[in-house]
Amino acid sequence: MNAYSGRIALVADRSPHVRSHVRIPILLDRLRDRDNLDFDAYWIPTDQVDEALEGFDGIWLLPGSPYRSEAGAITAIRIARDNGIPFLGTCAGFQHAMLEFARNVCGATNVEHGENTPDADDLLIVPMACSLDGHEGAIQVTPGTRAAALLGAERSMERYHCSYGLDTTRLGLLRDHGLVFSGYDDDGDPRIAELPDHPFYLATLFQPELAGDGTRPHPFIQAFAHAIADRSAQTADAGLGVIPAAT
Repeated sequence: MNAYSGRIALVADRSPHVRSHVRIPILLDRLRDRDNLDFDAYWIPTDQVDEALEGFDGIWLLPGSPYRSEAGAITAIRIARDNGIPFLGTCAGFQHAMLEFARNVCGATNVEHGENTPDADDLLIVPMACSLDGHEGAIQVTPGTRAAALLGAERSMERYHCSYGLDTTRLGLLRDHGLVFSGYDDDGDPRIAELPDHPFYLATLFQPELAGDGTRPHPFIQAFAHAIADRSAQTADAGLGVIPAAT
């Protein structure tokens, strides 16, 4: 019998036209069958995010930008970061994780996303010179990081569906406040970010949920799932209740 492994918030404006969203139920089934991890999964639209997310054991900000609510996406990330809730951000989740960290940790309150506000004066997330929509690309992983430990290799091929990335002139600002960039493409542009002091905080510009055919979850997703299960078990041992969530 599969053990109850906690509650996961899938933050996204769910659509059958987003490949990532279609793949998620398959991955949850595989985690249940292969890893004995059985989650209560809730899809939370970005315009319905509120502080109730503190009651979840894991938060995954999925692709699908532009989101209905940028503010909701940013709030979901902040809640995960502030409360030590395992967090995974993929594609647009990576982009908005950079925004949240820059605004709320680095004090760069005016930075914007080029897809949401293209005419803004201070863009942190900018159009890529070459879109990666539908492409695969190599990732060079930094030794000694969580990403390297999970992948078990210095190099990995990953799938993308994005046209926006981080303005690389701002890397110093983010690094100076504790964000670690642990994976880069062959041109040296950041593709993975993590917070070493957080129980589990990983953001990827690529989409690990699209790896393979979905029968074997990507190592990042497996690790995220186990981090959620660990938090759920710790909460149960401490006798803490959870906040009811909308389905």
